Amino acid sequence: MIKNTGYILLILTVVLVLTMVISSCVGAVQISFSELISIIAYHTGLSEHQNFEAQQAAVFLNLRLPRVLLGVLIGAALGVSGAAIQGLFRNPLAEPGLIGISSGATLFAVIMIVLETKIFKELTGVIGFYALSLASFIGAGLTTMLVYRIAMRNGKTIITTLLLGGIAINALAGAFIGLLTYMATDAQLRNITFWSLGSLGGASWPTVTTLLPFVLIPVFGLPFLAKSLNALALGESQAMHMGVNVKVVKRIIIAMATMAVGASVAVAGMIAFIGLIIPHILRMTFTADHRLVVPGAALLGAALLTMADLIARTVVAPAELPIGILTAMIGAPVFIYIIITERNKNNP
Repeated sequence: MIKNTGYILLILTVVLVLTMVISSCVGAVQISFSELISIIAYHTGLSEHQNFEAQQAAVFLNLRLPRVLLGVLIGAALGVSGAAIQGLFRNPLAEPGLIGISSGATLFAVIMIVLETKIFKELTGVIGFYALSLASFIGAGLTTMLVYRIAMRNGKTIITTLLLGGIAINALAGAFIGLLTYMATDAQLRNITFWSLGSLGGASWPTVTTLLPFVLIPVFGLPFLAKSLNALALGESQAMHMGVNVKVVKRIIIAMATMAVGASVAVAGMIAFIGLIIPHILRMTFTADHRLVVPGAALLGAALLTMADLIARTVVAPAELPIGILTAMIGAPVFIYIIITERNKNNP
């Protein structure tokens, strides 16, 4: 299995690279593959020949590349978090939003947009665009901590209580978001709408570098817990007999998922279905072994979101379709198909 896992991950890596190349080349300013290679070679000092136009280099380096990298980071974060959360809860319908991460981030972002208090204005004046991202990241962390505390009993995390607490917090956050939306002005309402639909339009090099550590830690850290997740699939008591420190594994997975998803929502808003369907696709196509599913979800999630962003910015050009709409339109039918397929397998 390990050998097959290596081949599959290599194929997924190639798919991701091809997706990144296509997304870098296609757009209002067309860049051929040879011109792309020439731009990269020239600006890395590998070649002195300029087989490209200055406009192409400017578009690629300042617009396309940071946007592609942002899509890769967020897609990987959502995919790997979804796979880990589903493995932890032993529930294929689980996803990071289920424990309040996304709703908490959205609530604090909406608070920041609508309640234009003095402290919020001063914070925006100091760190500008990142004030909204900081607020949403804090919201994701606080709501997840609250849900986690609700689920704690005698030093142990009760998974059922964690899920029910997440549902309750999501409902409460949704109510407050609705109230704030009702209070919002027309301009604020537009900001809330675009935030809730998700977009990579704010991509820039500072955004990418800010997001990078919050994504790299979970993407490279969670695969090390794959064997523990395989053991948890047999049940918590069996996992403990196999030497897994279930309490520590739970805390690490929840902390890393919060870090990855909270930072992603803070930068790009709500992007649906990536964390839910990507692990399903890998399990149905290959195996339920988390040694493949967890790292594979990062690669496939990155490729899918990068391709979705390419479609979002070209299908209605020169306008741009919110990426959250596109992922929902793609993800919902795929998820329905998965449900029907699994039902037919269980009831031939």
